Amino acid sequence: MTNTVRAAHEPKESDTAVRRRRSAPALASVAALARGTGESLVEQIVHTVQVRIADKLLRAGARMPSIRQFAESHGVSRFTVVEAYDRLVAQGVLESRRGSGFFVRELAPLQRVRPKAQTGNERQQTLDVVWLVRNMFRQNPPEQMPGTGVLPNTWLDGDLITNALRAVSRQSGNLLLQYGTPQGFLPLRQQLQLKLAELEIAATPEQLVTTAGVTQGLDLVARHFLQPGDTVFVDDPAWFHMFGLLFTLGAKVIGIQRMADGPDIAQLQELAALHKPKLYVTNSVLHNPTSTSLSAAKAFQVLKIAEQHDFHIVEDDIYCDMHPGSAVQPATRIAALDQLQRVIYLGGFSKTLAANLRVGFIAATPELATRLADRKMLASLTTPEIGERVVYKILSEGHYRKHVDRLRARLDAVRDRTVRQLERIGMRIDIAAPAGMFLWADAGCDTNMLAEAGMAQGILLAPGCLFSPNQLPSTRTRINIGAMSDPAVLKFLEREVNRLSGKR
Repeated sequence: MTNTVRAAHEPKESDTAVRRRRSAPALASVAALARGTGESLVEQIVHTVQVRIADKLLRAGARMPSIRQFAESHGVSRFTVVEAYDRLVAQGVLESRRGSGFFVRELAPLQRVRPKAQTGNERQQTLDVVWLVRNMFRQNPPEQMPGTGVLPNTWLDGDLITNALRAVSRQSGNLLLQYGTPQGFLPLRQQLQLKLAELEIAATPEQLVTTAGVTQGLDLVARHFLQPGDTVFVDDPAWFHMFGLLFTLGAKVIGIQRMADGPDIAQLQELAALHKPKLYVTNSVLHNPTSTSLSAAKAFQVLKIAEQHDFHIVEDDIYCDMHPGSAVQPATRIAALDQLQRVIYLGGFSKTLAANLRVGFIAATPELATRLADRKMLASLTTPEIGERVVYKILSEGHYRKHVDRLRARLDAVRDRTVRQLERIGMRIDIAAPAGMFLWADAGCDTNMLAEAGMAQGILLAPGCLFSPNQLPSTRTRINIGAMSDPAVLKFLEREVNRLSGKR
């Protein structure tokens, strides 16, 4: 029989067999696994397979050795191979075919999206609240983001979080396998009761609801009280993210001018009589973005107007622990005067512990707390209890108090220096509050244009227009004093402020 005839009658090798045969040399070349290198055997297997695939030594569709074969040829246990293969499947590197084994997965090529060129008008339109929030999550060095609302990671205590996580992980695994309670982890709420008592706010655990940060807390309160067309008062300037949230609910948002000691009382009285608001959202202590605090006289007047015109006050106290306390500096919370009858108090730990924990809370009347817990449950079931347990451990063991003391000391050490640096380059700081993380600086030029120039240099700034519900052009910008350590940022501001203000 000729070779041609023999080839025609011999069974054709399957595609799977071809791939299996082709992969054999690549698998045979796997280096011996090493002990005592600091890298586990599982990690070594995973890394080796990834490298072989990247080097095209293992191609898409190739069948991996069976678990038994791999274990015997490399002198490891089958459990080690199973864990390594499972990790590779979870990473999308391998796929498991029931009854056939593990195969190299076909990976789709990465699609690179090129940014569309923008004209000046288009850039101007994108400079809104969503623009700032989106860019706050860019992976810029923290020292190049004076417009952000969080402290640099190096200012926080990662070891404190890690140690608390380890301790929580050593607890019974069953505790973390089910939903938490709708109102939140009870020991944390009991700890928060003690924390609020230090602020002269009496609240039982039944009056507290944990949330995924202050943002969710405000969202729950707003959705409970507001219908489309209802009026909400906010400080002007104020926290920009709140405007976007309220606008999406169809609320009419009106700004009340914020002064050094609180809102303009005459304006608040006049507009309350005219618009009959449902809510007034304010920072009493370390107001964002000015870092000013409410005086006792203004706090009484605000509460009196709220009672007269029957609206609720939402007191956002997220910067609470950056304040040294009323014994050192005056600080009045409206919730302490009202004892949570008309005031809904919001707090959290994203600014002082870790933004990624997303642990906040609401304090209100028992009846309202129950309704808000129900609304939270309908929106997102319960908040993740693992983060709440971590925060509870840090609070209850006394570590938190020392941590925030260090944060305040560090802010105090850079505040005056930052003010002098900004004034030297031509920016004006008319209110330099003695505490907090922000300066409300007047650049003497359109800070929209300043922010655009900053983005071109990889520097994130927060233009003043975004801190007003009217969002009109502004010469103001919010400066995070914890993000001003890079000399390049100051050089940029000096150059661009002078250019845009026409000084050069």
